[in-house]
Amino acid sequence: MAANKPRTSSFSRNVGVVPTSQVPGLKHGPNGTVFLSSGIADLDKILGGGFCLGSLVIIMEDPDAPHHMLLLRNFMSQGLVHKQPLFYASPAKEPRGFLGTLPNPVSLKDDKSREHDTEQEKTLRIAWQYKKYFEDQNLDSQKDGKVEYCSDFDLRRPLDRHALSGQCIDCVSLQDCPNLATLYDRCSTFLAQIPRFDGNITLAGRISIQSFSAPQCHFSDKEWDMLSFIRSLKSLVRSSNAVAVMTFPPTLVSPTVLKRWQHLADTLLSVRALGSDEDKDLAKLLTGYQDMLGLLNVHKVARINTQVPVILEATTYSMKLHKRRSLVLECLNQAPVDGSSGTSYATSGSCSVSSKTGAFDF
Repeated sequence: MAANKPRTSSFSRNVGVVPTSQVPGLKHGPNGTVFLSSGIADLDKILGGGFCLGSLVIIMEDPDAPHHMLLLRNFMSQGLVHKQPLFYASPAKEPRGFLGTLPNPVSLKDDKSREHDTEQEKTLRIAWQYKKYFEDQNLDSQKDGKVEYCSDFDLRRPLDRHALSGQCIDCVSLQDCPNLATLYDRCSTFLAQIPRFDGNITLAGRISIQSFSAPQCHFSDKEWDMLSFIRSLKSLVRSSNAVAVMTFPPTLVSPTVLKRWQHLADTLLSVRALGSDEDKDLAKLLTGYQDMLGLLNVHKVARINTQVPVILEATTYSMKLHKRRSLVLECLNQAPVDGSSGTSYATSGSCSVSSKTGAFDF
């Protein structure tokens, strides 16, 4: 009897081929999807496993606070921990200096103390429907000396220098790019070093572009050229084993072009600082408000090789620091708590915020 051949089509990759190698930092999902960790365990859970390999992630910045840098730092550090090639572009004159601000993974001693705290939380006598919020946040813990899928980073400690030595790291200043064709060539050259998908992935790369369209760039006033670059970059990444994360200030882009940029993103996120005019109102409604750094909004989640829509429990999450070192996200669910009709609240544990204020609208 002839062996059954995997079914393929011209619309998707061959999902019948099962990867034989277990590459650190990669996780295999349904329908042949391969995930790359964002470097934040909570964000990986929200997105269903992490960033889809071959996808374009766009993060809209907040002009009042550099919260997008927290996401970039964890994303880049996670790649270096797994010895994945890294391409970093920044409007800074010396972008390589940013590598010195990347966080270091939490030590084993600190990690054990965190697990102990988690076990104490699990023993709390709470309603059964809330138990899922106290599960262990590590997607893959460290076992048998193997590197975990998503590390827990200490934002107070810089990445060890030995983690940068011998790595494939390419840094470029956007100020040194006279046009977008130069930047595209640098991205293309970087991705050419990574083997293409052949059913057995051996290496994955990460592209990180910070503050695209910043005023320091020579092409900051050429919105349609930047739109064409994003479209070309998305096509380039889709046919490679890599994930591209790009941040940009939306206030510097016209509304018409902004909508097109958002449409091109496979995964679309935005960060927002807490305004001073909101402090008094939110402080009264949110428990632990003083520990909040800002808000993360999930606008779109990538799904490769499937047409099944993504239904999130919530779209807005609070950004906090666990023990002042690790970035964590807390869900803000919509649920009425006062029994009245026509009023909804966003809750996280004992926290609540009225949706009438519009504080979470982006």
